[in-house]
Amino acid sequence: MTKVLLAVHVLAAIMAIGPVAVAASMFPAAVRRAGQEGTGGVATVRTLHRICRVYSAVGLAVPAFGLATANSLHVLGDTWVIVSIALTALAAAVLALFILPRQDAALAALGSEPAAVDREATVRLAMATGVFNLLWAVVTVLMIVRPGSTTGV
Repeated sequence: MTKVLLAVHVLAAIMAIGPVAVAASMFPAAVRRAGQEGTGGVATVRTLHRICRVYSAVGLAVPAFGLATANSLHVLGDTWVIVSIALTALAAAVLALFILPRQDAALAALGSEPAAVDREATVRLAMATGVFNLLWAVVTVLMIVRPGSTTGV
């Protein structure tokens, strides 16, 4: 059963977090382009935002199956798991509290007046997305390296 949980956990991470990371990274530049082009690029921006929203909801499976896997391996108390859980929670907070609301605001600005896109806001959004992606990269490395783990390499 542990192998099934681990497989689902890894697949969920690839299939859910990957699209959010890519779409969120593409979003700020797409907003700037749409602001310059007018309404032509708004459809692309909407699609990227929809990808982020939908896949972030699907991404809830990642920590759920991760916790189930860690429990079946009896490593829930290991430092690398606790740090991974904390970083995952932080990444989720960055996504839910900063990235998605700022994407909503950018879409609203594009809808009202495309030229009104705030360049500084898109830069801050890009930086937050970079932090989100960096957090997931660290979690991924922790999942692979598992410092201090006694379950093998």
